[in-house]
Amino acid sequence: MSHYMLDWNQYRALARTAIAEGAVLLRNEHDTLPIKAGSTVSVFGRNQFAYYKSGTGSGGMVNVTHVTTPLDALQRCDEIRLNGELLQVYEAWLEENPFDKGTGWAGEPWSQKEMPVSDEIVLQAAAKSDLALIMIGRTAGEDRDNSADPGSYLLTDTERDMLHKVCRAFEKTVVVLNVGNIIDMQWVSEFHPSAVLYAWQGGMEGGEGLVDVLTGKVAPSGKLADTIAQSIDDYPSTANFGYEDKAIYQEDIYVGYRYFETFAKDKVLYPFGFGLSYTTFQTEVAQASESDGLIEISFKVTNIGSVPGKEVVQIYVEKPQGLLGNPARSLIAFAKTSTIEAGESEVLTYSIPVGDLACYDDGGVTGNKSCYVLESGTYRIYAGTDVRSATPCFEYQVDALRVISRLSENMAPVTAFTRMKPVSSETGYTVTYEEVPLRTVNSEARRLAERPENREYTGDKGYTLADVYHQKVSLDAFLDQLTDDDLACMVRGEGMNSPKVTPGTAGAFGGVSDRLNAFGIPAACCSDGPSGIRMDCGTTAFSMPNGTLLACTFNLALMEDLYEMTGMELRKNRIDTLLGPGMNIHRNPLNGRNFEYFSEDPLLTGKMAAAQLKGMHRVGVTGTLKHFCANNQEFHRHDLNSIVSERALREIYLKGFEIAVKEAGAYAIMTTYGAVNGVWTAGLYDQNTRILRDEWGFQGVVMTDWWAKINDEGGAPSRNNTAAMIRAQNDLYMVVEQPDANPMDDNTSSSLADGSLTRGELLRCAANVCRFIMRSPVMERALGVKERSVEVVGLDEVNDEELDFDMPYQPIVDGGQISLENIDTSTGSSHVFAVALEEPGKYEVTITARSSAGELAQMPVTLLQNNVPSTIFTFNGTDGQWVSLTREVFFFNKHAYLKLFFGLSGLEIRDITFKQLQPFHMKDA
Repeated sequence: MSHYMLDWNQYRALARTAIAEGAVLLRNEHDTLPIKAGSTVSVFGRNQFAYYKSGTGSGGMVNVTHVTTPLDALQRCDEIRLNGELLQVYEAWLEENPFDKGTGWAGEPWSQKEMPVSDEIVLQAAAKSDLALIMIGRTAGEDRDNSADPGSYLLTDTERDMLHKVCRAFEKTVVVLNVGNIIDMQWVSEFHPSAVLYAWQGGMEGGEGLVDVLTGKVAPSGKLADTIAQSIDDYPSTANFGYEDKAIYQEDIYVGYRYFETFAKDKVLYPFGFGLSYTTFQTEVAQASESDGLIEISFKVTNIGSVPGKEVVQIYVEKPQGLLGNPARSLIAFAKTSTIEAGESEVLTYSIPVGDLACYDDGGVTGNKSCYVLESGTYRIYAGTDVRSATPCFEYQVDALRVISRLSENMAPVTAFTRMKPVSSETGYTVTYEEVPLRTVNSEARRLAERPENREYTGDKGYTLADVYHQKVSLDAFLDQLTDDDLACMVRGEGMNSPKVTPGTAGAFGGVSDRLNAFGIPAACCSDGPSGIRMDCGTTAFSMPNGTLLACTFNLALMEDLYEMTGMELRKNRIDTLLGPGMNIHRNPLNGRNFEYFSEDPLLTGKMAAAQLKGMHRVGVTGTLKHFCANNQEFHRHDLNSIVSERALREIYLKGFEIAVKEAGAYAIMTTYGAVNGVWTAGLYDQNTRILRDEWGFQGVVMTDWWAKINDEGGAPSRNNTAAMIRAQNDLYMVVEQPDANPMDDNTSSSLADGSLTRGELLRCAANVCRFIMRSPVMERALGVKERSVEVVGLDEVNDEELDFDMPYQPIVDGGQISLENIDTSTGSSHVFAVALEEPGKYEVTITARSSAGELAQMPVTLLQNNVPSTIFTFNGTDGQWVSLTREVFFFNKHAYLKLFFGLSGLEIRDITFKQLQPFHMKDA
């Protein structure tokens, strides 16, 4: 039998390498780093005890066996000594100041209260230490943005005081930033730490990779995936960020370094692509030429320093301003060397299609509306180790305007606004504004003209999906057997924690009803997310480094290898697609979800996403690109209308998705919660059909984000307008509780009846779902094929009990009871079972038990819902009498994976009962 080998040690090693290569060294004075062997180190900051492995929300909810903090790794490092007295001071303070977890979804504080340090504490530490390590931590996440306030983007007064005192007392100070995204950095010039390192959020192995860099085991090679400016107000998007109803993208294509290198070089503290090493590299052009539409450039990279290291050479283009206007620099290629020994060299070679230099004309000023064009003039190619240091290496001349590709107008704005455009001046470029081209086509009339064939229902011919898979019958003939109700069910995903797929996962789709199963359609499984597999039943998984860190590696080969491991982990858990990579642009540093995403640059974003997909595709699973598109603010994301030009969409916000589709063959995509130019993206036909499928050749499935809203243009968005979703060729509404019962009261069937939706449009979505299923591992299981096993080796941690994929969900009616007689209640034991409630909501949960122990005995029983503690029943001795204890528990989903954990033996359990107090339905939320 064929199988895959998931080597957990290799998994950890690859992640550790990524953590080290993604760390960005911004400053290193006085040879502070690496820390010299034999040094005594004083570690300041509570973050040493409370390391953030990731941001918050669905992208961070990975159950892990452990998280290796920097302090853990430092304590295991034999080459250095830690100041134990200072550690004891922190430990004593933490007893009185515990970690604040916050309350509820998106309720976590973005930073923790910091311990004030006195001059006495600092001076005592300095007298006994060679170096100070200052840890500063931040988190952020889904549904809530950062703020430009102390404790979020800015340092708190206590943190500033700590930096002031420590940097004044110690000759050598290292500030380590455990953050998901860039923060304000003006304090560097104020307090002058001798070294500054962005360590980002490294997942469960974060401390190991970080200490590899701190101690010099690995020379840093990370490069900034974002521009760090002097102030949050210097980012041009800030003025239009954080509103409830709309975000006007007035900066247009001038995002990040495209803005700063064109208009505001003096506002930059650390440029895009910047990062120091412990060694020094020399780069020189070995060859540069153009032939048959390809620009070929080779660079010789020589390590002229004293230690081994890696370097990233980045290629930028300066396009002629022409009629369209352009940034002073745009990234067009990059590559990272392997490890180069001191005195050795490596040659990097780039092949850049001339067409990659083109610009999109959304208004027709060049005479070629809706086309990618090369305007006449000189295209100067620059190369360097960051955007600012890049120097000219080649020129490409275009004598007359050239059309690279003719497309059509799509997703154009309907709201008038102005956008930035450069105008040359004696000192460079100044900002001017021009009116943005507005929509000129009737999108609805065009959609109606492009509707698919409206085929009729044939009745059951006995065909199954297996017949399609084995090419015995066409997919069309198979789907024509399904009734309208069957098809309406098929575009509804089920979840969360659907009993039809792996427990604890985000959703199931495809065969989500008995009738669809009877036609041989299995239920495919999807799970969050970009930072590792989320399984709410408590199954542990590998917690990955965050997206920003991975982008800072600039290492595509490493991404493929790392995500091949993730692919095998998906297969092991019977998950067909990971809900990631997240690949929205870092339009503004305050976006709370930036930690999941890669960069301010679309090329880096697209290449990173493509590499991750290629890794997963090696083992037959995939990732779901998200969020398609322009999900660049979390505040009011359900209601936010992003008003953006077609050019900015094409060149910035859609470009990464295009790269991942064309280069990696992406076949799953998730739309956003919000709108682009007035249409909520789940119902945006121009995006989901005309651009994604017709232009890019995407052949896969498109799903909504969970409980998203949809609208017809000009209408209010709602969760039940699935007809608009289907017309747009967004194939799946994610998620509902019972798809065949239509609990959300969606309008698919009623729209079929009134003719505003056709059976042909519904069949088109169903076909996309089936195609996805037939290329996924779930089809092998449905066919009875012996599934490729995943053998796990090198797993030296203690994992929870093996997940029972086939555990039955016991139906519970109101007041229903489950017998628990004869289960093991010894100390530390647990009992796992699954329930299917009639509906989610608040319940009285009652456990009946007895014990012969004395009345002072305390025997706690913890009830965990999807491995999250819900409540504790603490029994005393009952003198052999049956006693019932009742607690209130809220069930967010009707399907729940439950565990009883017994903290002390001595109980005999009889049963557990569920009585509903208050129902809850998502459509009422």
